[in-house]
Amino acid sequence: MIKALASAISIGSGAAVGREGPIIQIGSALGSAFAQFIGLSTRQRITLLSAGAGAGIAATFNTPLGGVLFALEILLPEVSNRTFLPVVVATGAATTIGRILIGPDPAFSVPDMQFSMVASFNAQEALAFILLGLLSGAAAWAFIRLLVFMEDGFPKLSGNEYVQNIIGMSSIGLTMVVLTHAFGHSYVDGVGYSVIQEILDHKMTAAGLLALLFVLKLAATTVSLGCGASGGIFSPSLYLGATLGAAFASATNSILPHSGLTPSSAAIVGMAAIVGAGTGGVMTAIVMVFEMTRDYAIIVPVIVAVALAAGVRRALVNETIYTVKLRHRGHRIPKERHINLYLVKQAQDIMERRFIVAGVGTTLKQPMAAEDIDDALPIVVEREGRIVGLIPPRSGLWAESQSNPALMVEQFVERRMVICRDQDLLSLVFARLKRHRAGAAIVVRSASRPRVNDIVGVLTKRVIADAVIDSYED
Repeated sequence: MIKALASAISIGSGAAVGREGPIIQIGSALGSAFAQFIGLSTRQRITLLSAGAGAGIAATFNTPLGGVLFALEILLPEVSNRTFLPVVVATGAATTIGRILIGPDPAFSVPDMQFSMVASFNAQEALAFILLGLLSGAAAWAFIRLLVFMEDGFPKLSGNEYVQNIIGMSSIGLTMVVLTHAFGHSYVDGVGYSVIQEILDHKMTAAGLLALLFVLKLAATTVSLGCGASGGIFSPSLYLGATLGAAFASATNSILPHSGLTPSSAAIVGMAAIVGAGTGGVMTAIVMVFEMTRDYAIIVPVIVAVALAAGVRRALVNETIYTVKLRHRGHRIPKERHINLYLVKQAQDIMERRFIVAGVGTTLKQPMAAEDIDDALPIVVEREGRIVGLIPPRSGLWAESQSNPALMVEQFVERRMVICRDQDLLSLVFARLKRHRAGAAIVVRSASRPRVNDIVGVLTKRVIADAVIDSYED
């Protein structure tokens, strides 16, 4: 509810942000909250979170297939019947209810336009789409880098968050005033759907104005998000793609007179290219544009442009506009999430909660005899409350304690280990284990410098293997 109110105030007061982002977040929050309320597991909670996000975007744009693909590409760590079917049901239901309450029309009214089929493409047409795709990839990179720059830069300004927000929003307001006096319209505020519609209706074709609006919207959106305004990046990405594509078509008509590229058709291709490259949802962008235009001939140009744009963006920056914001906040997103749902579990979900603590100078006989067990448990070695190292379980110490009971525990310490928090994702733990070539991780519930009293468990390769095997489903 707070996100909805904050986004409404931001968009209503002129922030150059989108309304789909908040709807996606609200749908995700509803799915996650419902899953937690009925006590579902982490895997099921992620599925409902993704279903809520897909439902939000499907209802907003009247694009059910696009909503499904958005959830699959961006959010779901696993694609299978147990994750796919709930998403399909949610997006289908949301689209149906949205059509009843809002209407059956798509987000944009796209005029009839005929793209050439592949067999009739000439060299200029192919070159035009290739160049537009490359240009869109560079634009998506600029969007990501400028957003990071703004989010890093505004906190460095003097004053608190309120002062920073006043500075950012005042600059956008000044831009709106200048544009209104110069062209009779503020153009860059809000979601910008009216500008996109004018481009699609062939009412805005001046290359200079379109290029100016692209630059100003890019700056306004990144300033809005950097200074703390609440909103999404989906609508701004569509705006940037439409203005860039239309400007490209208008500017190249004299150079490529036989390309057949009009400002409106290039705007559609540019919208798909920047959304696909910027968000990483390439299939989502392709299918959503097809659902909005209902023109099958558009698929090939859009695929070419989106693929090239995504390739250029990845060559320039590996992160998408979603993952770069999360990394900016200290969260690591596993690249392998589409392969293994197991990577989104936390260390506390599988760690060994039983372990022995032994101080430096303790003989080998003492911890083994105190527990009256064999060496199936790990031994954490400490000195004055500080963690010295770890003796992994099943290391043969029980037999050694029988023959050489006077040996000290520190002689068997494995110092090549890592320390992780109980809420760390297993993807992060695995990366640390590999980087340090360690065989085990000590799990703590502490923020900075952990002590022995902060230890809550031990994570070994054997525990990981056992948990993976136990969770395997035929």
